[in-house]
Amino acid sequence: MKKRKLSFWEIWNMSFGFLGIQFGFALQNANTSRIFETLGAKVDELAVFWLAAPITGLLVQPIIGYLSDRTWHPKLGRRRPYFLVGAILSSIALCVMPNSPTLWVAIGTLWIMDSSINISMEPFRAFVGDNLPESQRTKGFAMQSFFIGLGAVIGSALPYIFSKWLGISNTAAEGVIPDSVKWSFYIGAFVFLTAVLWTVFASKEYSPQEIESFEDHIPETAGELTPQENSNRILKLNKSGFIMTIFGLISNGWLIYLNLDKELYILTGGILLVGILFLLAAYIRQSSGINGFVIIMTDLLYMPKTMKQLAVVQFFSWFALFSMWIYTTQAVTSYVYGSTDPTSQLYNDGADWVTVMFAVYNGVAALVAFLLPVLAKFTSRKITHLVSLCLGGLGLLSITIFNTPELLIISMIGVGVAWASILSMPYAMLAGALPPKKMGYYMGVFNFFIVIPQIVAASILGFLLNTFFANETIYALIIGGISMIVSGLLTLIVHDRGTIVINE
Repeated sequence: MKKRKLSFWEIWNMSFGFLGIQFGFALQNANTSRIFETLGAKVDELAVFWLAAPITGLLVQPIIGYLSDRTWHPKLGRRRPYFLVGAILSSIALCVMPNSPTLWVAIGTLWIMDSSINISMEPFRAFVGDNLPESQRTKGFAMQSFFIGLGAVIGSALPYIFSKWLGISNTAAEGVIPDSVKWSFYIGAFVFLTAVLWTVFASKEYSPQEIESFEDHIPETAGELTPQENSNRILKLNKSGFIMTIFGLISNGWLIYLNLDKELYILTGGILLVGILFLLAAYIRQSSGINGFVIIMTDLLYMPKTMKQLAVVQFFSWFALFSMWIYTTQAVTSYVYGSTDPTSQLYNDGADWVTVMFAVYNGVAALVAFLLPVLAKFTSRKITHLVSLCLGGLGLLSITIFNTPELLIISMIGVGVAWASILSMPYAMLAGALPPKKMGYYMGVFNFFIVIPQIVAASILGFLLNTFFANETIYALIIGGISMIVSGLLTLIVHDRGTIVINE
């Protein structure tokens, strides 16, 4: 059997939930640093406090992907139960976040909120792979990009809209989140839940029996491998674990000896932890057999070739994005508006303008989402991604030469084109290279290469700014712009086996 081609409105319905997910995600990205700084965080601590988000994704997405591959509910299906649970939890966290009484409550809420968003978001990528034939997957991911852009436009701009158009205050007493931010998060909670409910009840999924009829859906078990192949996997896990553990121990010892910034321990400690997890996976595989944890760790070493190549591209592009999300508010308020005081009018006007900038790049992403498949048809998905990322890198670099708020909109146009491509082209290239029976958790593992660069950014950006750039946050955006251009150039090494078909 072959999967049937879905109509435009069927693809619309199955992607509509991303409107709400990105609405909440945009509020998080545009306002978290502002909330942290209002509650007393220092500039050089922001990257570390943001770590809750990527670490949560690192842990949650592979687990949710693995579980959703093995879930079937008679009414809600395979992926939709996770959409629903994540939306309910995210909406609650969005209401709590702007009412955090202390910094540590805000950090904890960010952890919960990002976990919940990841529960909803991860299965959406696999949802496209499950329901659409290869010829429609680029269109499916482009539709997701459209809703991501649309949701993020409104979500990012809400504090500005409430402040400038509705007269809701964008300032408050020291340690208190402004009302414009609070009401934005309340609206975000409602939109998140409503949009996901639309997809849950307006979409259908293929049953496990139907999936098996489309593919040879055989679960991974030890019986699939010869004893020699299984031994080779155990050996590779042990070897990788040993190397990373030794490197992690030496690196941590070196940092302790030199008494360097604590942020760097996040990176070296993470390497040590992954090394230990590889060794644990090898031990379990040898003594007890295969389980979900072993599969996830093993597949890090046995990824498809295209996935490995895309991992390098993802590293540099998401490093750039994380630099932008963390430091744009501080860079714009200090570099353009000339204020670093979170209680001042200038600072909050600048912070509001950053939400407009973020709305612009997301709006551009929504507008160009359906143009990228057309460009890819006449060139290739690789060339499309290369051009888009270079435009994004130039956009970030141009912030350093624009000294008026209005001109910063031009910078965000390039970032918007890159964002649209980042949300669609890597997934379209990846989906055709993955075993369909393991689509969910491979998409979850792919999230590692979104999270790892964020952890690296959180580990070193604060150190670099403090050590070399006198905490001038504009340099974080320069580093991000260079990183995005490097990412674009690395796209040329990716082997893309898929074809572009847009006339369905």
